[in-house]
Amino acid sequence: MVLSHGVSGSDDSVHSTFASRYVRTSLPRFRMPEQSIPKEAAYQIINDELMLDGNPRLNLASFVTTWMEPECDKLIQASVNKNYVDMDEYPVTTELQNRCVNMIAHLFNAPLGDSETAVGVGTVGSSEAIMLAGLAFKRRWQNKMKAAGKPCDKPNIVTGANVQVCWEKFARYFEVELKEVKLSDGYYVMDPAKAVDLVDENTICVAAILGSTLNGEFEDVKLLNDLLAEKNAKTGWDTAIHVDAASGGFIAPFLYPELEWDFRLPLVKSINVSGHKYGLVYAGIGWCIWRSKEDLPEELIFHINYLGADQPTFTLNFSKGSSQVIAQYYQLIRLGFEGYKNIMENCQENAMVLKQGLEKTGRFNIVSKDNGVPLVAFSLKDSSRHNEFEISDFLRRFGWIVPAYTMPPDAQHVTVLRVVIREDFSRTLAERLVLDIEKVMHELDALPARVANGDAAAAAAAAAASEREMAKQREVISLLKRAVLAKKKTNGVC
Repeated sequence: MVLSHGVSGSDDSVHSTFASRYVRTSLPRFRMPEQSIPKEAAYQIINDELMLDGNPRLNLASFVTTWMEPECDKLIQASVNKNYVDMDEYPVTTELQNRCVNMIAHLFNAPLGDSETAVGVGTVGSSEAIMLAGLAFKRRWQNKMKAAGKPCDKPNIVTGANVQVCWEKFARYFEVELKEVKLSDGYYVMDPAKAVDLVDENTICVAAILGSTLNGEFEDVKLLNDLLAEKNAKTGWDTAIHVDAASGGFIAPFLYPELEWDFRLPLVKSINVSGHKYGLVYAGIGWCIWRSKEDLPEELIFHINYLGADQPTFTLNFSKGSSQVIAQYYQLIRLGFEGYKNIMENCQENAMVLKQGLEKTGRFNIVSKDNGVPLVAFSLKDSSRHNEFEISDFLRRFGWIVPAYTMPPDAQHVTVLRVVIREDFSRTLAERLVLDIEKVMHELDALPARVANGDAAAAAAAAAASEREMAKQREVISLLKRAVLAKKKTNGVC
């Protein structure tokens, strides 16, 4: 005879995933829990919360890559436990990084001999790369001023007001005055002539942006180089240029090969580029390339040997994963020049599809340029009833993440929406986005107008109208009170 036994209520193996005691009680949010939980429960709890994040592919605010081929995903997973800084333990990974540096240097037309090795470093992104480039410029300037017996305590750097926040961080963290060229209506990048006017003996470099975060436009590095060379010749200074090509560095060589912005210009001493943007790698990789060894002061490079061999290092951090370096090498050899060119052309074509769709609505002004980073920045022609921030909010209901923001000084009165076109943003998605924007506009047209965010004039007008209405109400109440008092006096006489 078969005997059956009841199962203990404490045996969680018989419970469904969502009925187990580990997901039926709250976990502490800001303190480590006292007890362990099964790996399956930990996975499910975290995975459930992550469902509330936005869809990365519909995040049109970001320049950062959100899709890679499965074969590259396998390489990333296989190398996720390798520490990039352990060069002696992982010599092949180090070799792949050096190959990437040399490939990118040649892409940027570095003046290298046949057997000459490029000077550069992999970073966690363009922010770190810019910090390193800025430090190299500052140290070279300090050395020059000390040799001339001049004070070196007030360095400055010249940029446009459209620079990414990492430039402000560099200036503040490393005590460098930031001289910004203000923007103006219709001109949302740095004016080279105004930039050169700001240069003085204490300027460590001028930073030019190849692909403005605001509207994707390329700054005129060639004109900047020529004007700065003239000023250097007159003054005897040797002020140089750094090109922040975070977004445009993997676009210009393929779409605009004749454009002179890189090491073909003699005053360009260093360039940074984000591998995790149009370098087509997931977040966590950037590159800084120097023109020559003379442009990177030797005293900034550290040498360590406690990991097994002498290793030079010039980074702000130390340990980091190797996956993104390997992924960058995969993309460079997998796609080659032909593959990158095809992808960038496709991104540009999809940007034009989106731009033309928005223009057909008749509701928007296009702020971005056709030549530059493949993105579309646009603003409302008429924002008297509703504004760009409302459009951004309403688009989230369809899953789209489209940022709205104001321009920097002196164009802060201009508000724009921006859509970044990445590799995985298809023609179908571009057409669908236009349709959803039209739906949003119809919905907003049916709603009552409200005061636009940040519109001081409209807010003041609304406040004045409200005050007039309150004054009328107070006047009516005052008249009623006087009528009541007059009636009481009449009753007393009678």
